[in-house]
Amino acid sequence: MNVRHDPDRAARPLAAVLLEAATSRLAFGLVSFALPLYAHHLGMSLAAIGLLLSTNAAVAVVLKPVMGALIDRVGVRRAHVVAVLLRTVVLVALVVATSPVHLFLARSLHGVSIAMRDPASATVLAALGGKQAVARRFAWFQTVKSVTSSGGQFLSGIVLTLATGDHRVVFAIAAVLSGLPLLVVLVGLRGALVDGLRLPQPARRTPMPRDLRRVLLPYAGLGAMMTGTAYLMSNLLPVLAVEHMGLAPAAASSLYLVKTVVGFTGPVWGWLSDRVGVRLVLGVRGLGNALSSIVWLLFPSLAGLMVGRALDDVGKAAFAPAWGATMAEVADLDPARRARTLAWLGSAENAGEMAGPVVAGAVWATFGLPALLVLRAALAVATELYALALARRAARRPSAPVGVSGSGEVGPAARLVAPTAVVDR
Repeated sequence: MNVRHDPDRAARPLAAVLLEAATSRLAFGLVSFALPLYAHHLGMSLAAIGLLLSTNAAVAVVLKPVMGALIDRVGVRRAHVVAVLLRTVVLVALVVATSPVHLFLARSLHGVSIAMRDPASATVLAALGGKQAVARRFAWFQTVKSVTSSGGQFLSGIVLTLATGDHRVVFAIAAVLSGLPLLVVLVGLRGALVDGLRLPQPARRTPMPRDLRRVLLPYAGLGAMMTGTAYLMSNLLPVLAVEHMGLAPAAASSLYLVKTVVGFTGPVWGWLSDRVGVRLVLGVRGLGNALSSIVWLLFPSLAGLMVGRALDDVGKAAFAPAWGATMAEVADLDPARRARTLAWLGSAENAGEMAGPVVAGAVWATFGLPALLVLRAALAVATELYALALARRAARRPSAPVGVSGSGEVGPAARLVAPTAVVDR
């Protein structure tokens, strides 16, 4: 067996990635609930808050392809270490922030850390442990992130209530949590298996192979559409619950307990993706987005918010493993460029994450909340139609499926589409 596909030898680096994800998402779960409320406290408009929440994604969109190339050359361990340090600096900066300008600067630096950390984590998940369980690895990764993030969001409301609205207390706790996984990364991401992810590189300025580019672009568009639809409401839910429905922060933060429970379904969706195929599982995401929008539109109450949140989180739990498996298969076309390929796909996701809150804030401020929810449902349906068209177009191609990797294993993404041929480098 190829050691890279040996689950026992891959256990330590995979565990390090999961533990780092858990602590970082717990920290930023605290921030994601408190930050829009603090921005509102500083007098920022809904449109400005939406722009603030998208700033880190905007920076990540620009930098991820560059960082992906850097990770291919220097390795995932160094990238993780730098990302943890930068992230902690961001949270310390939020503690002392007193103006919208400070918030935007901190959010921009967070984007730099995301651009380094995400491709490095995805590279470990995609390349180590075998192709037959790749969706399950991404499922556990997403489950850990989802559960700890929602736990942080719930705790944030409690801390804000106990601290009588002092947002700096929340940011200080998050800063301490963010620095904790540094030792985990230093110890866990080392050894021959991790070092082996850094392969001989093509000459600098060598263009991406045409076949890989032809595969990559349609998937990047799909990722952007899926995350953009999801983020039309996610980051603005605290504002909806607290400022427009009059709920106390502690009551509003109870929404994120739903995410904690639903997040545990992730491994089930990962198993289905590996065993049945990603096409079916990806369809659950669009259904969850559309139904949650309808529920929030028709039932503007705490109960309605919770039911809609549950439907939305089911879709997200299903999306993560299926999309992770698809990214891994595309990246396996050119292992020497694995981090770069994953970075491009991740950059497309961040583009959707960036556009979602901006569009949501503008539509809400201009046309009202009902128009935003109707738009979100319509975009969810349109995204699923695009995914179906992409799958049918790929199925008509006679060339070899991307799911056949260099190891001879057939990956789960081959059951969704067959995106052109293996790259000829």
